[in-house]
Amino acid sequence: MKILLTGGRGMVGRNIVSHAKTLQLEIIAPASHDVNLLDAERTEAFVKETKPDLIIHAAGRVGGIQANIREPVKFLSENWMMGQNVVSAAKSAGVKQLINLGSSCMYPRDQEEPLREEQVLGGMLEPTNEGYAIAKCAIARLCEYVSREDSAYQYKTIIPCNLYGRFDKFDPSVSHMIPAVIQKLHVARADNAPFVDIWGDGTARREFMFAEDLAEAIFFAIDRFDAMPSLINMGLGYDYSINEYYGAAAEVIGYAGQFKHDLSKPVGMKRKLLDVTRQTEFGWRAKTNLKDGIRATYEYYLSKEA
Repeated sequence: MKILLTGGRGMVGRNIVSHAKTLQLEIIAPASHDVNLLDAERTEAFVKETKPDLIIHAAGRVGGIQANIREPVKFLSENWMMGQNVVSAAKSAGVKQLINLGSSCMYPRDQEEPLREEQVLGGMLEPTNEGYAIAKCAIARLCEYVSREDSAYQYKTIIPCNLYGRFDKFDPSVSHMIPAVIQKLHVARADNAPFVDIWGDGTARREFMFAEDLAEAIFFAIDRFDAMPSLINMGLGYDYSINEYYGAAAEVIGYAGQFKHDLSKPVGMKRKLLDVTRQTEFGWRAKTNLKDGIRATYEYYLSKEA
């Protein structure tokens, strides 16, 4: 099987490539200078040139809460254009199988119960990342429409929970929570800072999965593609509070200071936990516990710092 991976230079993509190498699979992961996914004609030409058996669409403009608030236009328009171009190119080139990576941001805001796949487009989105979420919802629906019009084309969407791991971004202006916390606590320990600030009261809950587990899940799904649901959550099925993430990271990094809550800062949704019923029935579950995942991510961070 020849696999074409978009977004192969991103955190998720690099974990997918790494896992593919361990399985000795042929995977093509072009950089943006090889093919600009915002260019529909070039994207279609590239797919026809490479003739993949399956496409994994993992490319996108991504970032944390600050980046999403600052640049909603880019997060909506660029993610929609990339997704539309890849899906349309795949259909035009006759690629029968495609895995699209969605996001838990696709779900309605303020949901206390675990989020079920049928809730996508079922309510108001979280305003702090609405542009990104709209694009992700639209591409998932586009995949569904392609398969509905012609069942020979099986275009399916995986909705992962929040992710972290090796190859992550640690710059606070663009990073997600766990890498930002790692960077913040590392600097605080080095500076002997007496306290570290936490946005909000720290009680908001999040589900973060180690990215290597998602990579393993994707190839598990490829091996069982026919049995894979057209829309499926991939996550842990349990979550932690923001305070608990800070506490786990502090233990791994060795920061012994105090935490101070900044109640003036935005915190996003109070809870975002995926329902993993379909995933469990499909036969897959994540393997990496929180501290082991943070430890591996911190080791990667230290290697970059060195």
